[in-house]
Amino acid sequence: MSASSPRPSTARVAVGPILPNRSSSTVIASTVLPLLGCPAVRRLWQRLRTAGRSRPGAASGRHASRRARAKVQVPDVQTASCPCGAQHSVIDVRRSRLDAGDEQGEETLTTTDALQDERTRVLALQRLGVLDSSPEERFDRVTRLAQRLFGVPTVSITLVDADRQWRKAFVGLDGPVAQREGAFCDVTIRADRTLVVEDAAQDATFADNPFVVGDPHLRFYAGHPIAAPGGELVGTLCVIDTRPRRFDDADRSLLRDLALWVQGELQHDVELDRAGAVQRGLLPRRAPELEGYRVAARCLPARGVGGDFYDWTTTADGAGFVVADVMGKGMPAAIVAASARAALRPALRSPSLAAGVETADDLLAPDLEEVGSFVTAWCATVERDSGRLAYVDAGHGLASVLRPDGGIHRLEADGLPLGVAPGTARVVHHVTLDPGDRLVVVSDGLVDLLADLGVPGGDPRLLDPDVPLPVPDGPALARAAREVRQAGDAAATLDVLVGLAEGRYVGDDLTVLVVERVAG
Repeated sequence: MSASSPRPSTARVAVGPILPNRSSSTVIASTVLPLLGCPAVRRLWQRLRTAGRSRPGAASGRHASRRARAKVQVPDVQTASCPCGAQHSVIDVRRSRLDAGDEQGEETLTTTDALQDERTRVLALQRLGVLDSSPEERFDRVTRLAQRLFGVPTVSITLVDADRQWRKAFVGLDGPVAQREGAFCDVTIRADRTLVVEDAAQDATFADNPFVVGDPHLRFYAGHPIAAPGGELVGTLCVIDTRPRRFDDADRSLLRDLALWVQGELQHDVELDRAGAVQRGLLPRRAPELEGYRVAARCLPARGVGGDFYDWTTTADGAGFVVADVMGKGMPAAIVAASARAALRPALRSPSLAAGVETADDLLAPDLEEVGSFVTAWCATVERDSGRLAYVDAGHGLASVLRPDGGIHRLEADGLPLGVAPGTARVVHHVTLDPGDRLVVVSDGLVDLLADLGVPGGDPRLLDPDVPLPVPDGPALARAAREVRQAGDAAATLDVLVGLAEGRYVGDDLTVLVVERVAG
């Protein structure tokens, strides 16, 4: 809804039975009219209530004639302009008889567009999942910056709930919760534009506002609305002062830019949640039942939610495994990951693993080219009885076999990622998993984590505990390396590797797959 052509908000009535012999009454109430938070609507509402009490002949009970009761009365209408730019009408519908022979009768109350819009708006706010959440530096930073830029004592990122205001971040206020009725931010979201009140005490609309005559004794207000992903206006970024101020076009533009920054953060959260749901849906629910083997895997999504996933399936003589990583983050990466999983799973059951991966590459290439992405993938099959592992590495390069004696065999990697050169012939490599061996495949999230911990180049090899590292986390990494080598099974190995991320910022998804061939 644009500020130049606001949509009129008309209050009408709902449907409900009315008992006979009752005096007429005004049927609109605050429970069915969310616009009562608007100063103009509150004044109209009060006029109707006063008129309803003083109207002569308002009663229409059993003493009224049958003919008179059969007439549908014309509702009274009060109309006024609102500071938000809309034209609001409040309708007082008196008791009316739709059927003179029905002692119960009915009073028709049509649900308002405004009510439905408000329900949709509040639902959109709730779906953001931010109400009553803990403080976050990314939002606190915006309020501090706005305070410095505008030189005001008070700034707030305010979300307007059904019956309250809740502040995600603020400076210069006592707490996160305030009433919605009479709130300047409520007017701002209905205006769908920047609202500036340079001196509230001299403004006829706001002079008697509870936030002006009472705490925080507001004189200056400027706020810009914040929208949910669907366009519903859910809150504002506002700057406030207890003395009058001037606010020019440059100030308005700056406030709008800061509000859009906050809006982008909130909407990005929604995209990440959706992408995370897609990503979680790609992961298998249970490990394959493969006699003589233990399988464990985990994917720790980073805040940026990328396109990591792992998959497995049983085959005629064993099982197949995939660990893949889509370049990119958010919903686009998650969608590509879903396509990659669908294309690669048949490859694990193909008579030729190389041909299966080549087919998957051809299928994915057009979509990957269109979005400018690619997929690194490690695909393998293992024969249950022999332990013979066949694998194709498509640009992944992060797989090793841990021997029972502590030795590490890094698996060869010589292929290009999927989508880079479709039509390229894929090479199948082989290695045998002997009893006691553990296959460990990780994503580059572990490489990034090791680099952050000080390992030169983020070397993804499991570290040699006998070689001291001249980095702050060197002893901890050496201890982790020993624990990996001493881990008794696949699950313990997985726990040690994933444990490296505990209490640390992980900038990329961290995925680990461990396949152990059980000894004797």
